[in-house]
Amino acid sequence: MDSALTHIRDQQQQTWDAFSPGWKNWDSWTMAFLRPMGTKIIEALHLRPTDQVLDIATGTGEPGLTIARLASQGSVVGLDLSAGMLATARENAARQGLTNYTTLAGDACALPFASDCFDAISCRMGFMFFPDMLLAAQEMYRVLKPGGRLATSVWAAPPHNPWITTMMGALSAHLSLPAPVPQAPGMFRCAQPGLLAGLLETAGFQNVREEEVQGSVQFDGPDGYWQNMTEVAAPVVAAMSRADGATRADIKANLFAKLAPLTVDGRIALPFASLVLAGEKP
Repeated sequence: MDSALTHIRDQQQQTWDAFSPGWKNWDSWTMAFLRPMGTKIIEALHLRPTDQVLDIATGTGEPGLTIARLASQGSVVGLDLSAGMLATARENAARQGLTNYTTLAGDACALPFASDCFDAISCRMGFMFFPDMLLAAQEMYRVLKPGGRLATSVWAAPPHNPWITTMMGALSAHLSLPAPVPQAPGMFRCAQPGLLAGLLETAGFQNVREEEVQGSVQFDGPDGYWQNMTEVAAPVVAAMSRADGATRADIKANLFAKLAPLTVDGRIALPFASLVLAGEKP
């Protein structure tokens, strides 16, 4: 990669390392939230007990840990840029007694593996953060065996994801947020239907399929939502770092006013939507 892309990768590594303690604290909640996408990814991979699997952007371990239980006679490598995230993944694997799941710090755009060595690759919510998405797809294609399968997920368009846009709306009412840089890493970089599918096809994948997965995620009322957003949502934390005490209080009041009518029995359920894609190496 050129120096600009290397800089982006290094920024991503620093960001996720910084957020790894918060993600560890919220790990059970986050894994439950993202489970529907992991389930679809696993279904699309058609796993066999002896498969050798690579879980890219493994974070705190899923869906790689679930895959390790299914590929019980094979193995899973969980790869991520963040050493902090991987430390939690190893703890989770040890607690679950999984000896066929290992972790490796590495870059999706320069996979540290020989060609044709994996039966399947999973990548949940990782593609939109890769410095060069096509290069990452080409690397995945390279390390898969002929006939190998890839399944991945990314966030769908902002209007389908009030779980995060509700907070971002409250922020933008009080802060001047910079416009997203085109093609820069970010949550909704791959939201346009067909965009990632076309990229996978360009990399050589065949029989590429795309479907939308919808659901809702629950929070423990406005306070729980506020705590979650300000501890684990990177764009929220970045924006809030520019707010003084008074502005922060105004943002919170604005947000809680929006959430009040959505609160039922002390709980809030907000919709989410993602795109799950799958393809094969011929």
